[in-house]
Amino acid sequence: MTASLEGGVSMLRETVRLEHDQSISALFFVHLLARFNRRKKMRRFLLVLIVILLASLNGHAQGRGGGGGAPPTARAAAPFDMTGYWVSIVSEDWRWRMFPNKGDYAGVPLNAEARKIADSWDPAKDEAAGEQCKAYGAPGLMRIPGRFHITWQDDQTLQIETDAGRQTRVFHFGAAQAAGGDLQGVSKAEWEFVRPGAGFAIAGDRGGSQAGSLKVTTTNLRPGYLRRNGVPYSANAKLTEYYDLVREASGVTYLVLTSTLEDPMYLTQPMITAAHFKKQADASGWNPAPCAVR
Repeated sequence: MTASLEGGVSMLRETVRLEHDQSISALFFVHLLARFNRRKKMRRFLLVLIVILLASLNGHAQGRGGGGGAPPTARAAAPFDMTGYWVSIVSEDWRWRMFPNKGDYAGVPLNAEARKIADSWDPAKDEAAGEQCKAYGAPGLMRIPGRFHITWQDDQTLQIETDAGRQTRVFHFGAAQAAGGDLQGVSKAEWEFVRPGAGFAIAGDRGGSQAGSLKVTTTNLRPGYLRRNGVPYSANAKLTEYYDLVREASGVTYLVLTSTLEDPMYLTQPMITAAHFKKQADASGWNPAPCAVR
């Protein structure tokens, strides 16, 4: 009896990572074993105690997404709900987001080749070639003023539809998807969690102990424009985005997007931008429109 109990305790302490409050319970349990494991009349009591402790630990592991079962889906694991309709709040870079002029690429760390391309941009040629959507690719799309509809395509796939340009971005959690090569490329998504006490997080939680951000990495892009004035990005561009949720005391909810674009072909350094979106109660104002060059 003694050997088996001691072996069981050893296994519990090696396989279960106890947090502070549970460590106290476990030490108390070990103390009881040391005191009573030689008394046959206490065997029943100890057996019941083991069952209770194991049930407690199992419940704690399940609450944290642990245990031996299948991991939760991306939808189930989401630290916040970003589905619904959102509208752009153009509070930064108004001049370039609303009415960008040809040759106005201030704030973009372009190299000489990229500036040459931007300076020679001809919207009429894009229209004639059927390339009206070159500014509506993933690197520039979220900064074009408009409305966005976010939904779950399935438990592992989040999608964003835009009324500006009638575009759809698809964020895949888990395994890599198709090769891409279109304006939206291939977007791999993951939740990044922050626990209270581990650092500052602006994202809200769902009443649980987790908060975090949505990180999206997009590659395999078709070349396009960062702005609707011919400022280029290449097929080698890599877009990294962080989506965070902010809830004000008034009840207004905002989605904050921070983006970093890396493009060794056209940028001399990574380009960092931000965009904000306000949550709408419904689809009011939703007005899908085709891509426009000017």
